[in-house]
Parts: sequence; C-alpha cells; structure tokens
Amino acid sequence: MCVMARPRKPLLSRERIVTTALALIDAEGLPALSTRRLAAELGVSGPSLYNHFTTKDEILDAVADTVIAHVDVSAFEEGADWRAGLLDWARSYRAALAAHPHIVPFLAQGPGRRPAGLKMADAAFGGMVEAGWPPAQATRICAMIRYFVAGSALGSFARGFVDDPSAYDPADYPHLGQAHLLAEHQRQVDEGAFEAGLRALVDGLALHHPELVPPHGRGAPSP
Repeated sequence: MCVMARPRKPLLSRERIVTTALALIDAEGLPALSTRRLAAELGVSGPSLYNHFTTKDEILDAVADTVIAHVDVSAFEEGADWRAGLLDWARSYRAALAAHPHIVPFLAQGPGRRPAGLKMADAAFGGMVEAGWPPAQATRICAMIRYFVAGSALGSFARGFVDDPSAYDPADYPHLGQAHLLAEHQRQVDEGAFEAGLRALVDGLALHHPELVPPHGRGAPSP
C-alpha cells in the first residue's frame, strides 16, 4: 500500500493567509475580501481559516498590521530632532500606505489592538513628548500627521484629471488649460504636493514649540 508523505510545511499558516488576503485587497479592493473568497484563493475549505483566525476582522487586523510594520519610526527611538522624526515617520508612513491604498480606509479607523500600529503610535507620541511637547499637543500633532498621510495615500490628485484636453474648455475653465497633463506627471505632482504640505506643517509647528512660546501665550510675557 502506498502511503502519501506528509507535506514538509503545513498547507496553511497565518503568514500565508495574511499575504494572500493583502494581495486580494490590493488587486480588487476591500469589498472583495470574504472568508469564502480567501479560502478559494488559498485552495482550502473555509473552515480551515478558523484554525488561525476566528473572524474576518481578525484577518483584516493582521493585514493592516503587516502594512504598518513597514513604517520606520527609528528616528524617534534614536532620539533624533523632533522635526527629523516627524519628516522621516511621515514619509515612511505614506510610502507604506501608498503601496496598499485599498487598505487605507480600514487603517484610518485607528490602531485598535494591533501591535505594530500601537508601537508606531507609542514611538511618535513618545518622541514628541521627549522633545518638549506637552502630551495634549503631542497627541494632536500625531493625529494631524496621520490625517495628512492617510489623505495623501488614499488617492491621487493628479489622476483625478482626465488626459483629454477637450474636457477643459477655456470658456468654462479658463485656468485649467494644462490640467490634461497632470496624470502624465502623477508622481511629480503628488509627491511634490505631499512634501510641500509636510514641510509646511513641520515648519508651522516649529513656531509653536513650547521653547519658543512665552509662558503667557504669544504676546509679551506678563510683568
């Protein structure tokens, strides 16, 4: 009697499920992910997934945390200047989200209990507090950066314009004569806008750092 050898590696693993789920979301968007569809992509029965994840939301949490795990927060951990920390964090954060834009709406809900998301939040908040920002302001700064990055990664400004010159009749849109060229220069436009906005935010924050603001507000100190 011929006995089939067991496979050296299990058919399913958390890593394989997460990788396949992320690929499916990247290709078709969040609505495409269901346990039935994911099981079909993996070539297994649906119940097999529940040996590793109890719900679809758990799978989504793991996918989201895998994306956030690629965000670099080392500048905060190494005690860099808070400006450099914010710039490095925001750029790395945007790169991670821009690589997987379909997961951004789920990530925008916050870190929940996800370890990588909480580690990122802890590093950014801790870096701001250690740089002299009061906790309440540090919280607002981290939230502001998250809003800015998520909005930037969610879609492309440049690709929002069609490449048909006839769509921009000068009689109706006298200032959009070059709008049809934006999509062709998507990366330059979108990344340039992100960098300009990010630097403006950081430069603006620098004016409000506690070391520069008098103890009684922006005006002259009280006698």
